[in-house]
Amino acid sequence: MRHTTITDIAKKLGISVSTVSRALSDHPDIKADTKKRVKKLAKEFNYKPNPIAQSLKNNRTTIIGVIVPEIKHDFFSSAISGIEEVAYHSGYTIIVCQSNENFEREVVNTNALIQQRVAGIVASISQNTKNEDHFQGVINHGIPLVFFDRVCKNISASKVIIDDTKSSFDAVSYLIDKGYKKIAHFAGPKVLEICKRRLSGYTEALNKTRIPIVKELICYGGLHEIDGYNSMDYLLKKNIVPDAIFAVNDPVAIGAFQRIKEAGLKIPADIGIVGFSNNKITSLVDPTITTVDQPSFEMGKKAAEILIELIENEKKNARTKTIVLDAKLIVRGST
Repeated sequence: MRHTTITDIAKKLGISVSTVSRALSDHPDIKADTKKRVKKLAKEFNYKPNPIAQSLKNNRTTIIGVIVPEIKHDFFSSAISGIEEVAYHSGYTIIVCQSNENFEREVVNTNALIQQRVAGIVASISQNTKNEDHFQGVINHGIPLVFFDRVCKNISASKVIIDDTKSSFDAVSYLIDKGYKKIAHFAGPKVLEICKRRLSGYTEALNKTRIPIVKELICYGGLHEIDGYNSMDYLLKKNIVPDAIFAVNDPVAIGAFQRIKEAGLKIPADIGIVGFSNNKITSLVDPTITTVDQPSFEMGKKAAEILIELIENEKKNARTKTIVLDAKLIVRGST
């Protein structure tokens, strides 16, 4: 089915295409009567502006690109909702790309959004991101960029985060105060900044209370359930049974939870667990899991607000900012 164009409206009214275009844009040089006739006919013809044509003309769109590691993760789906909420009320739509924790796919997604001439990009990097050249390319193209949660440390862009070190320190300190001493940490990838900070919080809490840091109790892995399961399985096979686990995130905590149950151990009587993120599932399992609540929806909203401010004000050389939101420990049945 052929779509109506401004050329069709111009021919029908016997005026120029440029007059129709300016009338639809409420240009002050166009008479009120002309605007009225143009808009009336546009409505009758069910005319819809072509966003691709407009982007070519204006060299920008009203589309915001969002890059996340995965949509199935409660944290990221909630953050996307926050981004969309702000975008919608500001007249923007979003395109969501997921890297599936794959660096090469993240690069492809980033370059595709550049080619689509998106107005700006909100991003959280994958656990396997090796370098930051693709995000530097976003900035080199003059496209506003804001990171949230997982950020690129060396890219000059605004960021919305929590204090991962402090949040982890508080969580492990809580375990120590409860009497746990042999605390394992199921860490994420060594290269990911948030994982480094959560590990740092863990070690700081142990050092403060003079609890020795035992290398065997720090298990590195990925950020999924299988990684928590495998880490717990590794310790059990080596006859190492910690009295508590601090997991880098909730999926890892859930994986450890499953393996502990399979081993016939009791939670929290034998082993306590603390996760990170406050995914919905942590309140549904039995016992429910103590976790650090990240304000994911607010993180998404704040990232979108900063991005749209950059877009609307066209601040090409705007000073970057880092917004640190509060996180809190939610104590539940696993401790």
